[in-house]
Amino acid sequence: MPRALVVLAMAMTAELGKLGIWRLSTGLDPELAIEVERLGYGTIWIGGSPPADLTLAERLLDATDGITVATGIVNIWNSDARTVAESYHRIAAKHPDRFVLGIGAGHREMTDTYTKPYQALVDYLDRLDAAGVPASGRVLAALGPKVLQLAGDRAAGAHPYLTVPAHTRHAREILGDAPLLAPEQKVVLDTDPERARATGRAAAEMYLNLSNYTKNLRRYDFTAEDVAVPGSDRLIDALALHGSAAEIAEGINAHLEAGANHVSIQALGGDPLPTYRALAEALR
Repeated sequence: MPRALVVLAMAMTAELGKLGIWRLSTGLDPELAIEVERLGYGTIWIGGSPPADLTLAERLLDATDGITVATGIVNIWNSDARTVAESYHRIAAKHPDRFVLGIGAGHREMTDTYTKPYQALVDYLDRLDAAGVPASGRVLAALGPKVLQLAGDRAAGAHPYLTVPAHTRHAREILGDAPLLAPEQKVVLDTDPERARATGRAAAEMYLNLSNYTKNLRRYDFTAEDVAVPGSDRLIDALALHGSAAEIAEGINAHLEAGANHVSIQALGGDPLPTYRALAEALR
Protein backbone atom coordinates (compact mmCIF):
# COMPACT_ATOMS: atom_id res chain seq x y z
CA MET A 1 0.00 0.00 0.00
CA PRO A 2 1.42 3.46 -0.83
CA ARG A 3 2.63 5.29 2.29
CA ALA A 4 0.13 8.13 1.78
CA LEU A 5 -2.73 5.66 2.04
CA VAL A 6 -1.19 3.96 5.04
CA VAL A 7 -0.97 7.30 6.86
CA LEU A 8 -4.55 8.13 5.94
CA ALA A 9 -5.68 4.83 7.42
CA MET A 10 -3.78 5.64 10.64
CA ALA A 11 -5.41 9.03 11.24
CA MET A 12 -5.73 9.39 14.98
CA THR A 13 -9.28 9.11 16.28
CA ALA A 14 -8.60 10.79 19.64
CA GLU A 15 -8.75 14.59 19.76
CA LEU A 16 -5.62 15.95 21.44
CA GLY A 17 -6.23 19.67 20.97
CA LYS A 18 -3.32 22.05 20.42
CA LEU A 19 -2.20 22.04 24.05
CA GLY A 20 -1.81 19.40 26.71
CA ILE A 21 0.01 18.89 29.98
CA TRP A 22 2.87 16.47 30.64
CA ARG A 23 3.42 15.33 34.21
CA LEU A 24 5.07 12.41 35.95
CA SER A 25 2.59 9.79 37.06
CA THR A 26 3.43 10.50 40.70
CA GLY A 27 2.13 14.05 40.26
CA LEU A 28 -1.19 13.16 38.62
CA ASP A 29 -4.52 12.53 40.27
CA PRO A 30 -8.20 12.85 39.32
CA GLU A 31 -8.53 16.28 40.96
CA LEU A 32 -5.73 17.73 38.84
CA ALA A 33 -7.19 16.10 35.73
CA ILE A 34 -10.58 17.69 36.38
CA GLU A 35 -9.05 21.17 36.74
CA VAL A 36 -6.84 20.79 33.66
CA GLU A 37 -9.86 19.78 31.61
CA ARG A 38 -11.79 22.78 32.96
CA LEU A 39 -8.96 25.06 31.81
CA GLY A 40 -9.37 23.81 28.25
CA TYR A 41 -6.30 21.59 27.80
CA GLY A 42 -6.93 18.76 25.37
CA THR A 43 -4.65 15.99 26.65
CA ILE A 44 -2.94 14.74 29.80
CA TRP A 45 0.36 12.96 29.11
CA ILE A 46 1.41 10.47 31.79
CA GLY A 47 5.19 10.60 32.13
CA GLY A 48 7.61 8.32 33.90
CA SER A 49 7.09 4.97 32.13
CA PRO A 50 3.68 4.00 33.57
CA PRO A 51 3.22 0.25 34.16
CA ALA A 52 1.52 -2.04 31.67
CA ASP A 53 -1.79 -2.19 33.53
CA LEU A 54 -2.39 1.51 32.68
CA THR A 55 -4.66 1.90 35.72
CA LEU A 56 -3.72 5.56 36.22
CA ALA A 57 -4.87 6.40 32.69
CA GLU A 58 -8.18 4.69 33.42
CA ARG A 59 -8.63 6.60 36.69
CA LEU A 60 -8.01 9.95 34.99
CA LEU A 61 -10.45 9.12 32.21
CA ASP A 62 -13.05 7.93 34.71
CA ALA A 63 -12.84 11.28 36.53
CA THR A 64 -13.17 13.52 33.47
CA ASP A 65 -15.67 14.06 30.69
CA GLY A 66 -13.85 14.51 27.39
CA ILE A 67 -10.13 15.15 27.81
CA THR A 68 -7.74 12.70 26.14
CA VAL A 69 -5.18 10.77 28.22
CA ALA A 70 -1.91 9.56 26.68
CA THR A 71 1.14 7.71 27.95
CA GLY A 72 4.41 9.49 27.48
CA ILE A 73 5.70 6.76 27.36
CA VAL A 74 5.22 3.05 28.10
CA ASN A 75 8.73 1.58 28.07
CA ILE A 76 8.99 -1.43 25.73
CA TRP A 77 11.67 -3.11 27.87
CA ASN A 78 9.61 -2.99 31.07
CA SER A 79 6.05 -3.59 29.84
CA ASP A 80 4.98 -6.77 28.10
CA ALA A 81 3.21 -6.00 24.81
CA ARG A 82 0.40 -8.49 25.44
CA THR A 83 -0.42 -6.94 28.82
CA VAL A 84 -0.26 -3.44 27.35
CA ALA A 85 -2.58 -4.50 24.53
CA GLU A 86 -5.09 -5.97 26.99
CA SER A 87 -4.99 -2.72 28.97
CA TYR A 88 -5.43 -0.67 25.79
CA HIS A 89 -8.54 -2.62 24.77
CA ARG A 90 -10.02 -2.38 28.28
CA ILE A 91 -9.62 1.40 28.33
CA ALA A 92 -10.64 1.94 24.70
CA ALA A 93 -13.86 -0.01 25.25
CA LYS A 94 -14.71 2.05 28.32
CA HIS A 95 -13.60 5.43 26.94
CA PRO A 96 -13.70 5.32 23.11
CA ASP A 97 -11.43 7.77 21.27
CA ARG A 98 -10.01 9.23 24.48
CA PHE A 99 -6.84 7.20 25.04
CA VAL A 100 -3.53 7.28 23.16
CA LEU A 101 -0.84 4.67 23.76
CA GLY A 102 2.60 6.28 23.63
CA ILE A 103 5.47 3.79 23.55
CA GLY A 104 9.24 4.12 23.38
CA ALA A 105 12.56 2.38 23.81
CA GLY A 106 13.81 4.40 26.75
CA HIS A 107 17.55 4.85 27.33
CA ARG A 108 20.62 2.66 26.99
CA GLU A 109 22.01 3.98 30.27
CA MET A 110 18.91 2.94 32.23
CA THR A 111 18.11 -0.49 30.74
CA ASP A 112 20.29 -3.57 31.19
CA THR A 113 18.62 -5.39 28.28
CA TYR A 114 18.87 -2.44 25.86
CA THR A 115 20.02 -3.82 22.49
CA LYS A 116 19.08 -2.85 18.92
CA PRO A 117 16.35 -0.41 20.00
CA TYR A 118 15.02 0.21 16.51
CA GLN A 119 14.43 -3.49 15.86
CA ALA A 120 13.01 -3.89 19.35
CA LEU A 121 10.47 -1.15 18.57
CA VAL A 122 9.54 -2.84 15.29
CA ASP A 123 9.07 -6.18 17.06
CA TYR A 124 6.96 -4.55 19.78
CA LEU A 125 4.76 -2.88 17.17
CA ASP A 126 4.35 -6.25 15.46
CA ARG A 127 3.11 -7.72 18.74
CA LEU A 128 0.69 -4.83 19.24
CA ASP A 129 -0.58 -5.35 15.68
CA ALA A 130 -1.13 -9.03 16.38
CA ALA A 131 -3.07 -8.11 19.53
CA GLY A 132 -5.32 -5.73 17.61
CA VAL A 133 -4.01 -2.39 18.88
CA PRO A 134 -4.63 0.00 15.98
CA ALA A 135 -1.85 2.16 14.62
CA SER A 136 -4.27 5.08 14.87
CA GLY A 137 -4.30 4.69 18.65
CA ARG A 138 -0.57 4.80 19.31
CA VAL A 139 2.40 7.16 18.97
CA LEU A 140 6.15 6.67 19.29
CA ALA A 141 8.71 8.53 21.34
CA ALA A 142 10.89 9.58 18.42
CA LEU A 143 13.98 11.79 18.15
CA GLY A 144 16.20 10.62 15.29
CA PRO A 145 15.21 10.37 11.63
CA LYS A 146 14.86 6.59 11.57
CA VAL A 147 12.40 6.35 14.45
CA LEU A 148 10.53 9.45 13.25
CA GLN A 149 10.01 7.66 9.94
CA LEU A 150 8.83 4.58 11.82
CA ALA A 151 6.38 6.75 13.79
CA GLY A 152 4.86 7.90 10.51
CA ASP A 153 4.78 4.42 9.00
CA ARG A 154 3.61 2.31 11.95
CA ALA A 155 1.80 4.72 14.29
CA ALA A 156 -0.31 7.86 14.24
CA GLY A 157 2.77 10.01 14.77
CA ALA A 158 5.51 11.06 17.17
CA HIS A 159 5.83 12.37 20.72
CA PRO A 160 9.38 13.79 21.02
CA TYR A 161 10.72 14.72 24.44
CA LEU A 162 13.36 17.32 25.39
CA THR A 163 13.49 19.01 22.01
CA VAL A 164 13.52 22.50 20.49
CA PRO A 165 11.53 24.07 17.62
CA ALA A 166 14.34 23.33 15.16
CA HIS A 167 13.83 19.63 15.86
CA THR A 168 10.08 20.07 15.45
CA ARG A 169 10.63 21.61 12.01
CA HIS A 170 12.93 18.78 10.95
CA ALA A 171 10.58 16.14 12.36
CA ARG A 172 7.69 17.56 10.36
CA GLU A 173 9.77 17.34 7.19
CA ILE A 174 10.44 13.66 7.88
CA LEU A 175 6.89 12.78 8.93
CA GLY A 176 5.14 14.66 6.15
CA ASP A 177 1.90 16.55 6.57
CA ALA A 178 -0.49 13.95 7.98
CA PRO A 179 1.04 12.29 11.10
CA LEU A 180 0.71 13.74 14.57
CA LEU A 181 3.69 15.64 15.94
CA ALA A 182 3.35 16.35 19.67
CA PRO A 183 6.58 17.56 21.33
CA GLU A 184 6.99 18.09 25.07
CA GLN A 185 8.12 21.50 26.36
CA LYS A 186 9.26 22.35 29.90
CA VAL A 187 8.30 25.76 31.29
CA VAL A 188 9.05 27.81 34.41
CA LEU A 189 6.63 30.63 35.17
CA ASP A 190 9.15 32.95 36.83
CA THR A 191 10.43 36.32 35.60
CA ASP A 192 13.65 36.11 37.65
CA PRO A 193 16.10 34.65 35.08
CA GLU A 194 18.60 33.17 37.52
CA ARG A 195 15.99 31.56 39.74
CA ALA A 196 14.03 30.27 36.75
CA ARG A 197 17.17 28.91 35.13
CA ALA A 198 18.06 27.05 38.34
CA THR A 199 14.61 25.45 38.36
CA GLY A 200 14.94 24.47 34.70
CA ARG A 201 18.43 23.10 35.17
CA ALA A 202 17.36 20.95 38.12
CA ALA A 203 14.78 19.28 35.87
CA ALA A 204 16.82 19.05 32.66
CA GLU A 205 20.30 18.19 33.95
CA MET A 206 19.60 14.47 34.50
CA TYR A 207 18.76 14.04 30.81
CA LEU A 208 22.22 15.28 29.82
CA ASN A 209 23.58 11.94 31.08
CA LEU A 210 21.50 10.13 28.43
CA SER A 211 23.21 9.81 25.06
CA ASN A 212 20.10 9.74 22.89
CA TYR A 213 19.12 13.21 24.12
CA THR A 214 22.58 14.76 23.89
CA LYS A 215 23.16 13.27 20.44
CA ASN A 216 19.86 14.68 19.25
CA LEU A 217 20.50 18.15 20.69
CA ARG A 218 23.90 18.25 18.95
CA ARG A 219 22.02 18.05 15.62
CA TYR A 220 20.39 21.43 16.33
CA ASP A 221 23.22 23.91 16.86
CA PHE A 222 24.15 22.91 20.40
CA THR A 223 27.80 22.14 21.05
CA ALA A 224 29.44 19.45 23.16
CA GLU A 225 30.03 22.15 25.77
CA ASP A 226 26.35 23.13 25.73
CA VAL A 227 25.13 19.59 26.41
CA ALA A 228 27.78 18.68 28.99
CA VAL A 229 26.41 18.46 32.52
CA PRO A 230 25.08 20.79 33.97
CA GLY A 231 24.11 22.30 30.61
CA SER A 232 24.92 25.78 29.32
CA ASP A 233 22.57 28.65 30.09
CA ARG A 234 21.69 28.80 26.39
CA LEU A 235 20.66 25.16 26.38
CA ILE A 236 18.68 25.34 29.63
CA ASP A 237 16.83 28.44 28.41
CA ALA A 238 15.75 26.51 25.31
CA LEU A 239 14.77 23.31 27.11
CA ALA A 240 12.90 25.04 29.96
CA LEU A 241 11.24 28.24 28.76
CA HIS A 242 10.94 30.87 31.47
CA GLY A 243 9.50 34.32 32.03
CA SER A 244 5.98 35.66 32.02
CA ALA A 245 3.06 33.65 30.66
CA ALA A 246 3.14 35.77 27.49
CA GLU A 247 6.86 35.14 26.99
CA ILE A 248 6.46 31.41 27.52
CA ALA A 249 3.50 31.37 25.13
CA GLU A 250 5.78 32.70 22.37
CA GLY A 251 8.09 29.72 22.85
CA ILE A 252 5.22 27.24 22.79
CA ASN A 253 3.83 28.86 19.66
CA ALA A 254 7.27 28.45 18.07
CA HIS A 255 6.72 24.66 18.12
CA LEU A 256 3.28 25.05 16.55
CA GLU A 257 4.66 27.37 13.88
CA ALA A 258 7.45 24.85 13.19
CA GLY A 259 4.91 22.12 12.42
CA ALA A 260 3.68 20.64 15.71
CA ASN A 261 -0.01 19.73 15.90
CA HIS A 262 0.09 19.71 19.69
CA VAL A 263 2.48 20.72 22.47
CA SER A 264 2.52 18.95 25.85
CA ILE A 265 3.55 21.45 28.51
CA GLN A 266 5.52 20.33 31.57
CA ALA A 267 5.22 22.92 34.34
CA LEU A 268 8.25 23.00 36.63
CA GLY A 269 8.59 24.37 40.14
CA GLY A 270 6.04 23.20 42.69
CA ASP A 271 2.29 23.34 42.20
CA PRO A 272 1.70 23.23 38.44
CA LEU A 273 -1.81 24.69 38.44
CA PRO A 274 -0.84 28.39 38.62
CA THR A 275 1.32 27.86 35.55
CA TYR A 276 -1.35 25.97 33.67
CA ARG A 277 -3.96 28.61 34.54
CA ALA A 278 -1.73 31.46 33.37
CA LEU A 279 -0.76 29.71 30.14
CA ALA A 280 -4.34 28.73 29.39
CA GLU A 281 -5.19 32.44 29.44
CA ALA A 282 -2.08 33.53 27.50
CA LEU A 283 -2.56 30.89 24.81
CA ARG A 284 -6.34 31.18 24.54
